[in-house]
Amino acid sequence: MNWFDWKKFRNSSIYITHNLPETPTKRYKYSMLRVGGYIVIYTFFSWLVLILILGITPLKDFLFVLDEKEFKVQAEKAEELEKKVEILTTQLQKIASTNERMKYAMKLAQRDSIDSTNAIYKKLKKPINTKLELGGDILKAFQMLVEKIFPDSSGYSSLHFQQPVNGYVSQQFLPEKGHLGIDYGIKKGSPVYAAAGGLVVFSDYTPDNGNMIIIEHEQNYITIYQHCSTLLKKVRDIVKQGELIALSGNSGKNTTGPHLHFEIWQNGKPVDPEKFLIK
Repeated sequence: MNWFDWKKFRNSSIYITHNLPETPTKRYKYSMLRVGGYIVIYTFFSWLVLILILGITPLKDFLFVLDEKEFKVQAEKAEELEKKVEILTTQLQKIASTNERMKYAMKLAQRDSIDSTNAIYKKLKKPINTKLELGGDILKAFQMLVEKIFPDSSGYSSLHFQQPVNGYVSQQFLPEKGHLGIDYGIKKGSPVYAAAGGLVVFSDYTPDNGNMIIIEHEQNYITIYQHCSTLLKKVRDIVKQGELIALSGNSGKNTTGPHLHFEIWQNGKPVDPEKFLIK
């Protein structure tokens, strides 16, 4: 006995009746063949839309396995990225080593004398695996070279100023409001460097400006560094451009947060530091 009777299936129907409020009740009759046709058409268009989406969008890369050629390209990209990560890790290790030695140097800078047998001194004697040496008046050395090659250029100013810290300027030079320098928004304990080579003429604490260093330079210039947490140079010390002289802080009454207040004076008058600093 056949369990499926095609003749009965073809002559059978499906009735759909809706029951909405305040509307007459209607009854719709659909044959099984018609319902089957609708299902086939709906399935066909659904697959067509899916094929179009996979063809014009990158969705197929997430749903299907890459072929051998594409897999090789992705593997090469992953290998290249891994090499870059290794290089970056090595550089970070060098920076961490340099920062560690800087801590020991700062500790020694606060001592009156250095004992060569001290453990801190021995740590500083260990070499740093880096090709770049920081510090020194590079621009001035270059200017001296130019003067040797071109003697007529000796009248050109050999004094240049570099930024004393690595940070952003949070307050501009506004002499009309009593702000005679610029402020660098940096966290407490950040390194402060000499903007140019010169002689330290002041290095002490003041109630208003906190720990402050003043350096005298050529051509009647002076630079001022205020609100430091630690002073690493003393009066009469001779410093080079880019040499570490202090650590930034939040000392003194005239401060509302950790920063470095930096001023440049020429012939007894304050000038806008941003016009003299080499970026």
